Amino acid sequence: MLSRSWSPRRLLAAALPLVLLAWAGPAALAQPSGVAADAWALADLRSGELLASHDAGERLPMASTTKIMLALVALREGGLDREVAVSPRAAAYAAPPYSNVGLRAGDVLSLRELLMASLISSGDDAAYALAEALGGGSVERLVEKMNREARRLGLEDTHFQNPVGLDGRRHRSSARDLVRMSREAMQYPLFREIVATRYAVISTPDREIPLTNTNELLFTYPPATGIKTGTTPAAGPCLVASAASGDESYVAVVLDARADRFAASLRLLEYGFSAYDRRELVRRGERYASVEVPYRRGERVPLVAGESLSALLGPGDRVRREVEVPDEPPGSARRGERLGRVVVWVGGERAGSVPLVAARGYEEASLWEKLWYTVEGFFSEEGG
Repeated sequence: MLSRSWSPRRLLAAALPLVLLAWAGPAALAQPSGVAADAWALADLRSGELLASHDAGERLPMASTTKIMLALVALREGGLDREVAVSPRAAAYAAPPYSNVGLRAGDVLSLRELLMASLISSGDDAAYALAEALGGGSVERLVEKMNREARRLGLEDTHFQNPVGLDGRRHRSSARDLVRMSREAMQYPLFREIVATRYAVISTPDREIPLTNTNELLFTYPPATGIKTGTTPAAGPCLVASAASGDESYVAVVLDARADRFAASLRLLEYGFSAYDRRELVRRGERYASVEVPYRRGERVPLVAGESLSALLGPGDRVRREVEVPDEPPGSARRGERLGRVVVWVGGERAGSVPLVAARGYEEASLWEKLWYTVEGFFSEEGG
């Protein structure tokens, strides 16, 4: 009779303050207009959620945005301070029509420098030299690694035939997959640093090679943070672009832009900043519920959020918080002990959950307190 058990229950919205609230953002904003491209996508860089898209799953040539995956493989394997000599095969790409930084056979550079030249100036010669080094002398072996990594990431629309993005019948990706690939690469501080670099210099034993970023947004759009350009006859003008302002960050993908790829990407990124807003939906330390201390009628312990939770809200998104607490809390609890949770829903999708913890601790009731609670309850029922 004196035992107490756990039985989580969900409190009704009416029992809680601010359980349901509407976010009246700029609801008049429609989907991005004027983005002329075969496929495009805008996503929240933090969560990967697609916010707007057109044919985002269509498999298309992606040109030098391929080098994002080359960089990802290089970053996974590490050892970027290792120096290698540029092979004649790699140096052959240091001439038109290939994008190149003018490498020569026998040039000695570190893998880090080759990665910089591949991402900043989109050097095919540097990318081939890097691929040979990562593939143990075999570019084909490196391409196999890229395809394995694509499968590991669940990139169902992506297949590589070469490490630089040259046109090939089966060399394909999609705007959706490029979002996922870019988010994965942006987890690496070195990648973020390189793709945000406007100018750099790499050095061989006998000369310096200047690098200028091919991403024009880095020079014209202050929020821009990267990522990679690409152009081939089959792919057309392509761009994966990222931007950040405050606690919001977005990634835009444009494949085969029919006009200015930079203007199209800018339109997408600006739409993100205008139409969406990251809001703190649960604040750490804020009270969301309380529980009655076992066997101490009338004594309650506040439950506060153990951490904060924020989410991106778009036009017309509605937020719902559901608080879950035990019917009967444990006999004793320490301050900060988890006793429930808040589940947050945004626009019908689960945005996450936050633990509710005891704002103060309490000790287990003594045997006398338990007996008195039981006797008191008995007489209360008799009196009723």
